[in-house]
Amino acid sequence: MSNDEIDDTPQPLLSHLIELRQRLLWAVGAFFVAFLFCFFFAKQIFNLLVIPFKWAVSWAGLEGRQIELIYTAPQEFFFTQIKIAMFGGLLIAFPVIASQIYKFVAPGLYKNERSAFLPFLIASPILFLIGAALVYFFFIPMVLWFFLSMEQTGEGGQVAIELLPKVSEYLSLIMTLIFAFGLVFQLPVVTTLMARAGLVTAEGLAKKRKYAIVGAFIAAAVLTPPDPASQIGLAIPTILLYEIAIYAARRVERSRARRKQSDDADSDTGESAAETPSS
Repeated sequence: MSNDEIDDTPQPLLSHLIELRQRLLWAVGAFFVAFLFCFFFAKQIFNLLVIPFKWAVSWAGLEGRQIELIYTAPQEFFFTQIKIAMFGGLLIAFPVIASQIYKFVAPGLYKNERSAFLPFLIASPILFLIGAALVYFFFIPMVLWFFLSMEQTGEGGQVAIELLPKVSEYLSLIMTLIFAFGLVFQLPVVTTLMARAGLVTAEGLAKKRKYAIVGAFIAAAVLTPPDPASQIGLAIPTILLYEIAIYAARRVERSRARRKQSDDADSDTGESAAETPSS
């Protein structure tokens, strides 16, 4: 059997279902363990997520201000910790979940398809973490600084208006931005896979660039809070990643063209050898 062939040994449906159950048990088990770990340290994790708020307060020139977050329902902070555990558990368990999905699908792929798929399996979480880091270290402080600038002091007979975020809403803001940026940073991976499958071309992506720019701003308006800072902050990286996706698609097409030329040359050589009369 060639290395490029699928392992097409017939297997009963029951064996596939048993393997699927085993993969699901490993994935669910990894998530459950990670969930318990994150729930045990939920308050510490939440304190880490509050650090960008402290940076925003510093940027706003309010260094002496004490950071306060509130919850208005007895169960609110408990369910916030549940969300933290689920969010953190999913991130921690993702390598195990992705590996189990790959192990279940891999036997049905050609060897060259498996070798081509693995780099994307590694690149996907790395790009997601880059997007999450960009949110944590830059965009969350910038967004909160924008909201803090709307506060009103009680000087001159004015009513004092101070930002006191609820724990659930603060976590929702961070999770929304992290997921939005994490998904946007998957654009080169998705586009490259589609280019390898022949679903898109670099020329087609380049022609649709103006629509992609408009779509980036529309997606940013939907996925981010209603402030220009976060919307522009998501739209610009999206446009840059679209350009990277076009470049990646061009590389895929060049690689495919070189491989086709090599195969044609080998085929011509084989035909010439077959036509040469034996002495």
